[in-house]
Amino acid sequence: MSDAWMTNVTLERIAERLRDAKNVVLLTHEKLDGDALGGTLALARTLKQLGIKATPVYAGAWTKRFDPIVGGTHVIQLGDEPNLDLIPSNPDWIVISDTGSWSQLSKVRAWLEPRTEKTMVIDHHLHGDATTAAVRHIETGAAAVCQTIAELCRILLCVDRVDELPKEIAEPLYLGLATDTGWFRHSNVTPDALRLASELLEAGADHARLFRLTEQMDKPGRLRLIARALTSMELHSSDQIAVIALTLNDLKECDANMNEAGGLTDMLLTMAPVRVGACLTEVGESRTKISFRSKTGEGAVATVDVNQVARTIGGGGHAQAAGARLELPIGEAKARVIAALQDAVS
Repeated sequence: MSDAWMTNVTLERIAERLRDAKNVVLLTHEKLDGDALGGTLALARTLKQLGIKATPVYAGAWTKRFDPIVGGTHVIQLGDEPNLDLIPSNPDWIVISDTGSWSQLSKVRAWLEPRTEKTMVIDHHLHGDATTAAVRHIETGAAAVCQTIAELCRILLCVDRVDELPKEIAEPLYLGLATDTGWFRHSNVTPDALRLASELLEAGADHARLFRLTEQMDKPGRLRLIARALTSMELHSSDQIAVIALTLNDLKECDANMNEAGGLTDMLLTMAPVRVGACLTEVGESRTKISFRSKTGEGAVATVDVNQVARTIGGGGHAQAAGARLELPIGEAKARVIAALQDAVS
């Protein structure tokens, strides 16, 4: 991670550069979520209104529950083994949203690295690799990257208020804001985030539809996977730490995929004594993905900064939601994660 991870351009300047473009490629992190999808779709639809060709490109696994949200917007799905020749070869600008870390752009790195001088990052994470983009706008206080992109869309379309945005732009922005705040349950909910949510609803975003499409479409395998994860649960440090782990065999036996392993870490925080939770998922023979979440502290009990925990093992993220990947078998990775969390709560 670089110390140069900081804003070096305003949104107004980004808007000026994008207005002069004819062809823009939009990238985001490989494990697609509502904020990453919402931000890229909203920006693509905004640029289209200005007569600019903008193509969201998604590397990594795709979840079909996002299909109705994408609708008729042209996107490129590269999959887990991407053919980089599918990406437009000579865009005027590349915009990366919701990440600036090479580890989350590994599948497109070979295509992106020669083009970083015409790349912009719009992000809200505390840390990233400045070498991913020459132009950076980072708002670490934003609840979601869609909070920042909503303002960029407003500037691009020259409207006074976000609630004047077209519904097809407001809806993916609301999706990103809602999912990154846990449907307005997490500690990153702020007055500004709630005001933005109100304006997006006034613009026509359908809260009930988006909630159903993202939160009420689980297959039976997802529920079986939750049960399997909970049977693996370990508690440490007087029950302040909860850890669950899933192997590739668990996914196979539960008839579930990697996307259906998302969001399990939040469940651990429902236990009263737990201050911090971690979910480990085996993604290869010697590769493990880790997701961290922590509760907001109260009184003498401090919040566990999981961004700092994740950074000790090569990851990062937010103070209360972070992640990492370790090139270790899941058993060894779990031992390392537990040790790091024990240091954090001691």
